[in-house]
Amino acid sequence: MAAIRSKNTKPEMIVRRGLWKRGFRYRLNHKRLPGHPDLVLRKYRTCIFINGCFWHGHNVALPLMGDAGRKMEDVIVNSECCKIPKTNRDFWVTKIRRNKERDREEQRRLAEMGWHCITVWECELKPQKREETLDSIAFTLNYIWLQDHGAKKIPYPHLEEEERQMPLVAEGEQEKRDNNISPKK
Repeated sequence: MAAIRSKNTKPEMIVRRGLWKRGFRYRLNHKRLPGHPDLVLRKYRTCIFINGCFWHGHNVALPLMGDAGRKMEDVIVNSECCKIPKTNRDFWVTKIRRNKERDREEQRRLAEMGWHCITVWECELKPQKREETLDSIAFTLNYIWLQDHGAKKIPYPHLEEEERQMPLVAEGEQEKRDNNISPKK
């Protein structure tokens, strides 16, 4: 497991290039934030985690700690992108469970600090779904920015009487005189 990289992985590079191409700027592996997010977009107060499906148990139903009386095969439900190895199964189940719990805790702590979290899964970056995933990340970031910084509606006083007296731009000089409004000089 020492050969498994945690930085500059292929899925991470795909997301980084895609976001850069779409005009988003970010910092890498911010050490002061819980979990050292893969990408940090301070302008959007957003952290992006790019998770490998196997290491983080994407769509895998793992047994609870109290399921000791049941067979391991009856409790674990593999997904299409993550299959738990049949050899040394107990080790892998506890490792992946710990990873999932740690991910939840880190994201909870980031949310308490006011950060938004986006998780991108490795299987969502396959060539068939890649552009759709990157577009959806960009859409989400823009939505977050608009929610945090968007223009607020300013309530204008109701001006019905004044609106009736104001001439339209297309009105001619004769219509202005008829409405008893003197043209400005």
